[in-house]
Amino acid sequence: MTPGARIQAAIELLDVIAAGKGAADDIVGNYFRRHRFAGVKDRGAISEHIYAVLRQRAVLDWWLERLGRGALATDARRRLLAALVLVQGWAPAQVERACDGDRFRPGRLAPAERELVAALVDQAIDHPAMPDDVRWNYPAWLAPYLRAAFNATLGREMAALNGPAPLDLRVNILKGDRLNAKIALEGEGVKAEEGRYSPYGLRVFERIPLATLETFRRGLIEVQDEGSQLAALLADARSGMRVVDFCAGAGGKTLALAAAMHNRGHLVACDVSEKRLERATQRLRRAGISIVQRRVLTSERDKWVKRHAGGFDRVFVDAPCTGTGTWRRNPDAKWRLSEMDLAELTALQSAILESAARLVAPGGRLIYATCSFLRDENEAQVERFLAAAPDFAPLPISAVWRTTIGGKPPSAGDVLRLTPARHGTDGFFVAICERAKKAGVTPEPESIAAP
Repeated sequence: MTPGARIQAAIELLDVIAAGKGAADDIVGNYFRRHRFAGVKDRGAISEHIYAVLRQRAVLDWWLERLGRGALATDARRRLLAALVLVQGWAPAQVERACDGDRFRPGRLAPAERELVAALVDQAIDHPAMPDDVRWNYPAWLAPYLRAAFNATLGREMAALNGPAPLDLRVNILKGDRLNAKIALEGEGVKAEEGRYSPYGLRVFERIPLATLETFRRGLIEVQDEGSQLAALLADARSGMRVVDFCAGAGGKTLALAAAMHNRGHLVACDVSEKRLERATQRLRRAGISIVQRRVLTSERDKWVKRHAGGFDRVFVDAPCTGTGTWRRNPDAKWRLSEMDLAELTALQSAILESAARLVAPGGRLIYATCSFLRDENEAQVERFLAAAPDFAPLPISAVWRTTIGGKPPSAGDVLRLTPARHGTDGFFVAICERAKKAGVTPEPESIAAP
């Protein structure tokens, strides 16, 4: 593909992303699957163009308004023209050559666009007149929530969130250990480093054709952020236990929980989306896992929950959330988020916690996790739950970390808070609550394995 064709493809994909027809990574991935002629360099260049716009959208819009004086629309084409110069360092002549109107390439620059490109050459991406939400590329309405989460470190954390994320892998201990996996990857030309915190984590800093690797195909490794790995490990799911992954989705943490249980016991993966649960089937088979029962729920109040009240040793709730901790991987998500979304999500999280807690056996544990930084979705939810559930008590993360991972946790306090700038992981929150051993709850006589 020519440079111009790559730019045109990026513009078209940005238009689809802006229309809200799916997550950026899914849209881009589907495009590459349909356009097999796009080589590795083409894919890399197209992705670089797209993510330059998604990560720096607020800054690009600010410059378009400042230099275009409102005459230029903040659409995909103009944003990408600005990103080519301001973010990727293209010279005006390069932009002109790429946008020549030939087949598969963008149309020629309008006079106002040509002036914009020329004016951006001498500009720095940061400008003293920018407000913080522009400089750090987040929606303005989120400012008070993010400041409450980070205080003086907000700028550092937002800068980390605007960078690309590494590829984190979890070694499947049912198939081998970390040394085996590292050697196997090296044999396929992939250099991996050991994770900083997870005993089963490996990190790769290059683009790799993961699906083509024998190491992946035979189930020795799975893609999972190190923060997500730690959340699953802190569940302390053991062999022979009865465990529920209440919001299982496509099964990333289900796989990690099953491995921690050494594929012995009973693990139920629940979700309201049958399609998401079906996506886990191939992953479970590849990982060699046989203890998982999938259960589609009508809602968090599904009758199945009542029938199995008090029947599980561990109930893991990876709650639906704003996903602010995943902006490195999903920068488009921040621009789709609204204050109404936050209100709806916090109400849903509260309802999920209340319902899922019924499944916890006396002496069992409820693990609440999100990939969010916001206190409304994290500490406030746990505080509200504990106030309404006197038979549950918080377990300090330090104690659980010591028995599951070893040593001291990387964050202080009774809960775990992980951030990209401090820990190099996605943003994660984990809190653990234990039910009193005499909770007065007995499971119904129906078998745990009943559908």
